[in-house]
Amino acid sequence: MSRVLVRKGLRHLGAALITLWLAVTMAFALGRLSGDPTSNILGPMATPEQRDALQAQLGLDQSLVVQYLDYLKGIVTLDFGTSLQFYQPNLDMILDRLPFTLQLVGAGMAIAVAIGVPLGVLAATREGTWWDRTASALALLGQSVPVFWLGMMLILLFAVRLGWLPAGQSGSWQHLVLPAVTMSLYPMAHVARLTRASMSEVLREPYIDSARARGLRVRSVVWRHGFGNASAPVLTIVVLQAGALLSGAVAVEYVYSWPGLGQLALQAIQFRDFPLVQAIVVFGAITFVVLNQLVDMLHVAIDPRLR
Repeated sequence: MSRVLVRKGLRHLGAALITLWLAVTMAFALGRLSGDPTSNILGPMATPEQRDALQAQLGLDQSLVVQYLDYLKGIVTLDFGTSLQFYQPNLDMILDRLPFTLQLVGAGMAIAVAIGVPLGVLAATREGTWWDRTASALALLGQSVPVFWLGMMLILLFAVRLGWLPAGQSGSWQHLVLPAVTMSLYPMAHVARLTRASMSEVLREPYIDSARARGLRVRSVVWRHGFGNASAPVLTIVVLQAGALLSGAVAVEYVYSWPGLGQLALQAIQFRDFPLVQAIVVFGAITFVVLNQLVDMLHVAIDPRLR
């Protein structure tokens, strides 16, 4: 059994490393295809000699193979380079902005789980009723509404018309409410739909009928016996959605001027700051791969059958 677990762990680790290598290679390729950054740094009036000198300083005069190997070496040694726009180490800038993004993602996922799980359980326990249809419609709506549109509508209503909450920036907890609600809509719809599907399947199992026949309370049957066995896929989607939000919160941070990684990525793309763009993409890829491995370990911890 131990050898099987070791082989399975090595296979998972190998797949994770291949995924990470593909992601960082794609980031390198897209960074080189985005154009010459010396035009933005020096301006249109720069002479060819000045451009050549800056390219040599940035290492852009070397072959792509040499640049790629230096790029991989930097990732392995946690040297993500220096920003062409801000003249600061990219890793330091990412770590400075990361707490803001973590705060936003954490609040958004907390709202998504707090609403999505009960909504999915309610739909599963009342399958075929108007509760089920309403919950399914809300989940479908949550997956269909564009995030940037929802953000602007919330700003118009709660910040401009009612004046209850700030329209953007960061600071107090009031600044977090609107972006967190906007961030939570899409993962909440995913969590609700998956919870309903998983709970509907579990509630048809014979042990659920046995629990009901023993006279257990409905709450105990639904949450302890039902959701307890249906929670593994829900946990998977929650962790993976958190990873997706962490590396893809660009639209929400742009709408609310939230000073996180998404805002930093937009600034880097506009300036063609390819070292910073690459660093953010690599950081997001590493985060997503680590979260995937965390999901596998959580599954083993939750379900004894997997051990």
